[in-house]
Amino acid sequence: MPEPAAWKYQKITKPMFDAPAPSRLFLGRVLPCTPAGPIEDGYVLVENGTISAVGPRADMPPAPEGAEVIDTGGKTIMPGMMNSHAHLSWDGIHELSQQSMYDSPEIRAYKAAGNMLKSLRAGITLVRDLGVHDANLFTKQAVAQGIFPGPRLLVSGAAIIQTGGHTYWVCREASGADEMRRAVREQVKGGADLIKIMACHDTLEFTDAELDAVIDEAHRNRLPITAHATYDACIARVAEFGIDCVEHGGSMSDATIQLLLDKKIPIVTTFSALVIQANPDIARAFGIPEWKIAERQRAVADKTRFDGLVRAAKAGVPIVFGTDAGSPAVEHDQIVPELGFMVEVGVCPDNMDALRAITARAAVLNGFGDKLGTLEAGKLADLIVVDGKPDEDLDALRRVEMTFIDGKRMH
Repeated sequence: MPEPAAWKYQKITKPMFDAPAPSRLFLGRVLPCTPAGPIEDGYVLVENGTISAVGPRADMPPAPEGAEVIDTGGKTIMPGMMNSHAHLSWDGIHELSQQSMYDSPEIRAYKAAGNMLKSLRAGITLVRDLGVHDANLFTKQAVAQGIFPGPRLLVSGAAIIQTGGHTYWVCREASGADEMRRAVREQVKGGADLIKIMACHDTLEFTDAELDAVIDEAHRNRLPITAHATYDACIARVAEFGIDCVEHGGSMSDATIQLLLDKKIPIVTTFSALVIQANPDIARAFGIPEWKIAERQRAVADKTRFDGLVRAAKAGVPIVFGTDAGSPAVEHDQIVPELGFMVEVGVCPDNMDALRAITARAAVLNGFGDKLGTLEAGKLADLIVVDGKPDEDLDALRRVEMTFIDGKRMH
């Protein structure tokens, strides 16, 4: 692995924020997000931050001496959720280019802190922050050193673009293969967990030599690399060059879908900006102009525009949840609109599959498939308590009552 970021050499005598992780026995309806389905009267036993047992209450072992018993009264206990495409230091309120260029570092820090709290209250226990600028490197440090409480974080540092490319006003611009490698190494040095590139906007971006270099350099540093790719030519190109994940996705030919299948490349769909901005009451509260609301309503109504994503999902391309949180009107605690539209448009066949997109499949994408994403013995105790049955009614996820990470109560 690469050399650790400089801050990882700092000695921490005592975290500013920490929470105890006593043994806890949860009683209620268990939704493990495995193929087995819900356990209507079940339990989850947590010891030392790990799930030690889960199953029907009738098979429950004796609780350890002194364990805290949390009887939810039939509420749903399920894995913590993961937002695999978010921007913690974007607020969803201010215009993107303006806040990106003119927010001070201190304001970016406050925004990230506030959005982490909102995420925890919404049941989000892991955020994959795809940066744009490099503020997320410092957010990661703050959580890792106990300076501020937050979800698990995977951060990209600054997104890498060609000079003058898509969102050039906030990303790390580079020109030429050597400069692409330098840009990757800067993010690695800062402590990035993955690399993100903007591979297109209206046109394809990066020369072949640049694209090859940026992907190769990420992989040389043993980091995954993901690409903003929104239409067929771009998706096929980055897949051919060896990208590990596609952000957003879009129109796709059968050949491109087969390429994703062959290379086992997932897609993180991000419908929230369309869906939320199409809601006039919400959009107007955020200052979205009427012409944009009408445009978004037409887009949401035209399901044919999502045909490529639907065909990819039905063919077996893994679809993972992400909201692009921080985009206009997309707050970091808005989970249900995205999940609901994933089912409505057909990239997920039902509510349960949508829940797997935000838990089990997200865990695999983020490198935690053996540790997170389902409630099973031996996995880390990232779990939430929900007032309702989200597998039957996704709106129940608006009522998250408790959030735990490593067995520590965060909300």
